Amino acid sequence: RVWIPDCTEVWRVAEITRGYKEGDAVLHLRLEDGSALAYPIEFQLLPLCNPDCLSGADDLVALSYLHEPAGLHSLRRCFLEANAIYTYCGIILVAINPYKPLPIYEEEVIYAYSGHEVGDMDPHIFALAEQAHKQMVRFGKNQSLIISGESGAGKTVSAKYAMRYFTAIGGCLSDSSVEEKVLASSPVMEAFGNAKTTRNDNSSRFGKYIEIGFSQARVTGATIKTYLLEKSRVTFQAKAERNYHIFYQLCASATLPELQGLALREAESFCYTCQGQCTTAQSTNDTADLEGTRHAFCLLGVPEADQLELFTILAAILHLGNIMVRGRDRRGDSCFVEPADEALGLFCMLLGVEASQVTHWLCHRKLVTAGETYLKPLSRQQALNSRDALAKHMYGQVFRWVVSKVNCALWSPEGHRISIGILDIYGFEMFELNSFEQFCINYTNEKLQQLFSLRIFKLEQEEYVTEDIPWVFVDFCDNQPCIELIEGRLGILDLLNEECKMPQGSDGSWAQKLYQTYLSSSHFQKPKRPKDAFIVCHFAGKVEYQCDGFVEKNRDAVPEELVGLLRTSKSALLAELFLEEGDGPIAPQSRRSSGPRMAARPSCRSLPFSQKKSISSQFKASLNRLMETLSSTMPHYIRCIKPNDGKQPFVFNSRRVVEQLRACGVLETIRISASGYPSRWTYQEFLERYRALLSREELMGADEKQICSLALERLLQDPSKYWCGKSKVFFRAGQVAYLEELRFRRLRAACALLQRHLRGWLAQRHFARVRAAAVCLQCHARGTLARSRFVRMLRRTRAAVMLQKSLRMVLARRSYLRMRWAVVTIQAFTQGMFDRRLYRQV
Repeated sequence: RVWIPDCTEVWRVAEITRGYKEGDAVLHLRLEDGSALAYPIEFQLLPLCNPDCLSGADDLVALSYLHEPAGLHSLRRCFLEANAIYTYCGIILVAINPYKPLPIYEEEVIYAYSGHEVGDMDPHIFALAEQAHKQMVRFGKNQSLIISGESGAGKTVSAKYAMRYFTAIGGCLSDSSVEEKVLASSPVMEAFGNAKTTRNDNSSRFGKYIEIGFSQARVTGATIKTYLLEKSRVTFQAKAERNYHIFYQLCASATLPELQGLALREAESFCYTCQGQCTTAQSTNDTADLEGTRHAFCLLGVPEADQLELFTILAAILHLGNIMVRGRDRRGDSCFVEPADEALGLFCMLLGVEASQVTHWLCHRKLVTAGETYLKPLSRQQALNSRDALAKHMYGQVFRWVVSKVNCALWSPEGHRISIGILDIYGFEMFELNSFEQFCINYTNEKLQQLFSLRIFKLEQEEYVTEDIPWVFVDFCDNQPCIELIEGRLGILDLLNEECKMPQGSDGSWAQKLYQTYLSSSHFQKPKRPKDAFIVCHFAGKVEYQCDGFVEKNRDAVPEELVGLLRTSKSALLAELFLEEGDGPIAPQSRRSSGPRMAARPSCRSLPFSQKKSISSQFKASLNRLMETLSSTMPHYIRCIKPNDGKQPFVFNSRRVVEQLRACGVLETIRISASGYPSRWTYQEFLERYRALLSREELMGADEKQICSLALERLLQDPSKYWCGKSKVFFRAGQVAYLEELRFRRLRAACALLQRHLRGWLAQRHFARVRAAAVCLQCHARGTLARSRFVRMLRRTRAAVMLQKSLRMVLARRSYLRMRWAVVTIQAFTQGMFDRRLYRQV
């Protein structure tokens, strides 16, 4: 049986009906429906099918024939027939989103995977998390879980389950509520940072790196670092998309007594929540979600008063979007806001600012020249842009404040020596309209893909060369040219920053500079339609970006007069948010050292935000720091796959899946793993780990390499299963697991021997104690029984004597009375006889 290409299923099975000889032009096949097909052979033969017993294997690398159709078929069979959503592919865990709750994440499942090696049980995210935890404890090195995939593939849910596992098995050193706080951070961050998109009802619109600290294998605290919140979503949503969840949660709960003073209504009533014409999400309950958000805030130590003040600012943002700006004349050079505008009054009332000042600075701008200050009226569109910029800036500051509160609650005074990081960041995005946010998101995925490629492919081959390991070089797609196009000197980002510095810089002039500079690049294209747009050839495909809004979003300019007005607000929280100017780091930078460390307590106040670096410069710097952090850890990869675009449970679209498998490197991993040595140990590590398997003669070797070589020659026997390099020993797939099994058996036998002798000694001691106690009990029992029997015998003897005495007395008396009666009778007869005789004589 072979696999043949198919336009709908990508690959389909066919059976060869005639023998093939080298040089034949066609293969005679029979399809599954019974029809015959003569398939022309052009360059290479068709890939062979695996036996049925191997299809649906837990690890794709274990397949006999490793190629794209075999991997795709194995995933489809596991997903549809066994309802198994997790599959290994070497060091990668492939997770397919089932779009349906499954009972495989309960507490008993967590403890079932705890303590087991990868491969002992079915593939699961808990197994990979347990492996990361074990390696952290065993080697004392920081670990990271890099969760990647398209939007809607299940990255956020996977991150939450991994956090739940670490907090469950890690326990806590000082505060039993640390686990609850770490888990409580998820609903808070999702409420303020997630939104419904066309691909996902709970899409993360920001990136986060959650660093869970450990000390002595116990959880001590956590830190959350965030990246590039999509602030433009606050003021604009595409069709069938929503704003951030928190706005709809507040609107759905507007009837609560504590929220009635915010003048909230249905989400359809606000400009900032109805642009996508979708105010509800099928998989969410906004009213219940607000209760969960407030409960999570309470667990994080945010008092009710601060929560209500926060909700007041969010309600003010919604009312700000409803402020009507009208032009004064047809030319549109100036505009005004009606003083009686209801939304304006509610905005000013909630924030405690003067309505006259708000209307003035919404419609005017202060220009400072050499020694003079001018007041410039704004057009209606400029005023609307100013209003939206203020709303985005306010929400950005609110989000920063929420993150700082979360970090403050998760901070631990003990600090931590080692940590496990969980990267939950936006997946590759390609929509009909792609703007600045999608460009930054895809730039991030390019960097992550490069990190994955360097770690899995490039460094793999280079290390083999360094260790003198025979290796056939395998070509792979290196996306460094695409990254250079984006972030290199005079790259897209540099040209964008240069355009933002120009007083009259615009999206159109920036687009023309891109065409002039990069039209000859193989990763840059100009669309055929005449418009300001450009195409970047990413690792996952070509994406067309519309230049409209790039310059303004990169500047992220906020009217200084309006910000100053908010600083004078009567709202203590709002004044705190705008206390100083700046855009500092959202989360405190962790200090890394070889010894114990004491973490500095993060400030719970709003962090300063020093402008004016452009958004792209800030994002590039934070992304480089993220890459440095990930490079210093031992990574564990989770590739989330979206099985279909309709969010239907257990529906497998082969074409969509294979596109993601090609893009995320899973198929390349299959190819590399089939021909390489995926596991390697230094000789010292091998001896420390497997010393129990070595014989006394092998330990007498001259050096570590000779000892390892002799041991492996005896243990593995097949020289093709391993290779001894200069400083490391390399193993084929599955050999380390075999050695671990041998080590487990040896240690188990040793433990059984120790347990046998120990249990024997304990049993003997226990037997002696039981015997002595039994003898003592028997002694006392026998004495008691003897005494009771003797007393009983005495009583019976006495009773018998009494009975005998009485009976004998009765019998003797009866005999006496009978004898006496007889004697008296005889005497009477005799006396009578003598008396009658005497009478006769007389």
